Amino acid sequence: MTWKPHATVAAIIEDNGKFLMVEEKINGKIVYNQPAGHLDPNEDLIEAVIRETQEETGWQFTPEALVGIYLWQQPGTHKAFLRFAFTGSCSNHQPDQPLDEGILQALWLSRDELLGNIKLRSPMVIKNIDDYLAGQRYPLDILTTVDYAR
Repeated sequence: MTWKPHATVAAIIEDNGKFLMVEEKINGKIVYNQPAGHLDPNEDLIEAVIRETQEETGWQFTPEALVGIYLWQQPGTHKAFLRFAFTGSCSNHQPDQPLDEGILQALWLSRDELLGNIKLRSPMVIKNIDDYLAGQRYPLDILTTVDYAR
């Protein structure tokens, strides 16, 4: 079996100490995550994070920097995730937009609330926020898409 991590993107969006999060139901359990998802065919990383944020929250996301690239192996499985976490701003909220399947709601939570009595989808959630709060940023031009078919 060939090991292939899932390529994913996530949006770290902060407003007055609160982060845009999604409450979602995964395998019958309610968990919290940043707006995030898989890279689709014929899509670059920037397009993916804009699309995922819109689909999961109804907000239009404008990426401004890359916070980091994270590799996480899900315990007890052969699943691994390679996450590209972006920060930026959001605007043009469409509150009546239906959200992706499994997403219960988009909401704004502080870091302390995330560390409270709720379940995070993965340890990457808080690591992304901590790196963001530490000021970790890389310019978007660090990413290059080489000749992919559209």
